[in-house]
Amino acid sequence: MNGSSQAAVPPAADQAAGHAEPDVDRGTRDRLQGLADEIHKGVVGQDAAVTSLVVALLCRGHVLLEGVPGVAKTLLVRSLAAALDVRMRRVQFTPDLMPGDITGSLVYDAATSDLVFREGPVFTNLLLADEINRTPPKTQSALLEAMEERQVTVDGAPHPLPDPFLVIATQNPIEFDGTYTLPEAQLDRFLLKAVMPLPERDVEVDVLRRHADGFDTTDLAAMGLRPVVDVAALERAQRDVATVAAEDPVVQYIVDVCRATRRSPSLSLGVSPRGAIALLRTSRAWAYLSGRDFITPDDVKIMAPSTLSHRVRLTTEAELEGSQVEAVLAATLASVPVPR
Repeated sequence: MNGSSQAAVPPAADQAAGHAEPDVDRGTRDRLQGLADEIHKGVVGQDAAVTSLVVALLCRGHVLLEGVPGVAKTLLVRSLAAALDVRMRRVQFTPDLMPGDITGSLVYDAATSDLVFREGPVFTNLLLADEINRTPPKTQSALLEAMEERQVTVDGAPHPLPDPFLVIATQNPIEFDGTYTLPEAQLDRFLLKAVMPLPERDVEVDVLRRHADGFDTTDLAAMGLRPVVDVAALERAQRDVATVAAEDPVVQYIVDVCRATRRSPSLSLGVSPRGAIALLRTSRAWAYLSGRDFITPDDVKIMAPSTLSHRVRLTTEAELEGSQVEAVLAATLASVPVPR
């Protein structure tokens, strides 16, 4: 899913021999499959990123979007919020942003002469953390508790976040001045990483044709975007995804893939057990969207690039040789025997 070659949200597949039709709400699954189509009313192309958001919603995970300016990252998140009818807030990360600017802080209430908690923008359903790598690590770390525990702690008091809660962070891959590398601990909290590439010529022509016809990126209603999945349906789908069967051979295959990254001579950092759990979760979501109640090795192969690419690090030698993480992961996947 990392890049433009990833397939879009799959249509429901026929059940394989020996497996019963999944005991799920088919109407809910159909609505989740249609969520991508609704988002595409606002965003042309970018199938991989759209699929990443749908999978992350099903897994209650977070997404890191990487792309140059102007590839519709903000519009993508706004379109998702409209298709879900949930609250969305955007924070522009800057070098002077403080942790309290995200989580909230205690303020003096003159009426009561007490300090009261004022919620920050993190108290929303979809949080767009724009250019997250432009703020120092101290402020980046303010999101760690929110992403992992779905709460923030201020002055020793916990404050739960709304449900659903999804962080969608963006970063620019080509600018290095004034940016800070995300620490491994924070990268590991992102369920998926999706690259939003520059569009192909035909897609870019379609984008310009829309704008020539009066397309307004600020007017979601004019795009025809409407809520197609409510919170109750999303929660049902999340419960159904958690019931997708993971048989022992496939579980062992996931473990072997992740362990192979730790032995790769091209990688200085391999996938942790948390990454293996993430791959299990995303594979379940893909199987669910494909209309199955069990995971196959192909599900693992499809989800491995976007689930694992941000969890590994190339060695210095591999970087000097021009190796790419995606190519190393592909070679690692190819080296692991597939269960029959």
